[in-house]
Amino acid sequence: MTPDRSPRAILAFWLPLAFQWMMMAAEVPFLAAVVGRQPEAALNLAAFGVAYAFAILVESPVIMLMSAATALVHDATSYRRLHRFTWALNFASTALLLVVLVPPVFDVLMRRGVGLPDAVADLTYGALWLLLPWPAAIGYRRFLHGVLIQAGRTRRVALGTGVRLLGMGGTALLLARTEMPGVWVAAAALSAGVLVEAIVAAVMAAAPVREVQRRAADASAAPLRYGAIARFYYPLALTSFIGLTTKPLLTFFMGRAPAPVESLALFPVVVALVFLFGSLGLSFQEAAIALVGRDLEHRQELRRFAVGLALAASGVLAVIAFTPLAAAWYGQLSGLPPALVELARTPTQVAVLLPLLSVALAFQRAVLVRAGTTRPISVATAIEVGGMALCFPVFAWGLGMMGVTAALAAQLCGRAMGVGFLVWVGRRGTT
Repeated sequence: MTPDRSPRAILAFWLPLAFQWMMMAAEVPFLAAVVGRQPEAALNLAAFGVAYAFAILVESPVIMLMSAATALVHDATSYRRLHRFTWALNFASTALLLVVLVPPVFDVLMRRGVGLPDAVADLTYGALWLLLPWPAAIGYRRFLHGVLIQAGRTRRVALGTGVRLLGMGGTALLLARTEMPGVWVAAAALSAGVLVEAIVAAVMAAAPVREVQRRAADASAAPLRYGAIARFYYPLALTSFIGLTTKPLLTFFMGRAPAPVESLALFPVVVALVFLFGSLGLSFQEAAIALVGRDLEHRQELRRFAVGLALAASGVLAVIAFTPLAAAWYGQLSGLPPALVELARTPTQVAVLLPLLSVALAFQRAVLVRAGTTRPISVATAIEVGGMALCFPVFAWGLGMMGVTAALAAQLCGRAMGVGFLVWVGRRGTT
C-alpha cells in the first residue's frame, strides 16, 4: 500500500468502497420491485420484510469482520487465527438460524411472538430456509474484503459487489418466471448473490492472502491470541446488534405518534434518501482504518479529509431538501402522491446533518478500532439508541411533531450524543 495520504490518494482508496455501499443500497428496492410484481404481492412483501429483517439480525455477529480483518490481519499468524475465528462466528450464526427453523421454535417466535398470520408465516419459513447460506457467506466475504482493503485493493471489493448484484438480479429475474412465491424468489436471489460474491472474493483475495501468509509476525509485537480477538471483536458485534434495534424502535414509536399511517409510509422513502448520503460515512470507516496507520500517524490527514467529506455529504442533501429537487425526488423518482411529497420535505430537512454525523462517527470508530479500543464503540451505539428513545417522546408527544419528523429528529439527537461520547473518549487520551 502506498504511504501517500494526500486527499487525492485517500479519495482514490475510498471511492470504490463508497460505490460498493451504494450498490448494496439498491439491492432491497430492486427485490421489492420484483416481489411486488408477483402474485399475492401484499403477502409476499410482508413475508420478505420479516425474513430480510431476521436475516440481517442473524447476520449481525459477522458484520464487523471486515473492520476486524482490516485492523488485525498483518501476518501469517494473525491471518490464520482470525480466519478460524471467522468460521466459528459463521458456524454460530448458521446454527442460530437452524434453531429458529425448528418448527416449534419458529411457531413460538413468528406466529405467537411476532403475531404473523399463517399465510405470511408459511412464506417466511420457506424464505428463511433459502436464506440459510446467507450469514456464513456474508461473514466469509467480509473477512476477505478486510484483507483486500488492508492490501489496498479496494477496487476489487467494489467489483465483487458488482458481480453479487449481477448474480442476485439474474437469479431473481430467472426465478420470477416460475411459479415460486415472490418472497422465495427474493430469498433465493439474495443467497445466490452473496454466494457468488464470496467465491469472487476468494479468487480476488488469493494473491493478498498468499502475501500475508508469507509475512512473519513482528517480533516486537505481542502475538494475536484468540482471547485478544474475542475481546477486540465482541464490542463490535454488540454494536451491530444494538444498532439493528433502531428501525424497529422508531417504527413502534411512529405507530403511536401523530399521523401514523403517513409516517410509516414516508419513513422508508426518506430514510433511503438519507442513507444514500449516510453510506458515504459508513464506507469511510474501513478506508480510515486502513489508512490512519498502525500508530495513528496519519490521523490528521484522515481528519481533514473526513471534514470535507462530511460537509459535502450533508451539503448535497441540503440542496435536495431545501430546493424543488425534493419534489422531483419524492414525486417523480420515488412515485409518492402529491400529499406525501409535501409531507416528506420537513423530515428530510431535519435529517440534513445525519450524513455529516455519520462521517464523524466513522472516523472516530476507525481511530478506536486501529488503536484496539473497541469497547467505547458499543457504548456509543447504546447511547445513540437510548438517546433516540428519550428524544422521540419529546418531539412527537411534547412538541406534536409528525411521527416521521420526530423519528428523524430523534435519530439526529441520538447520533449526536453517540458522536459526542466518542469525541470525549478521544480527548481523554484513550486513543
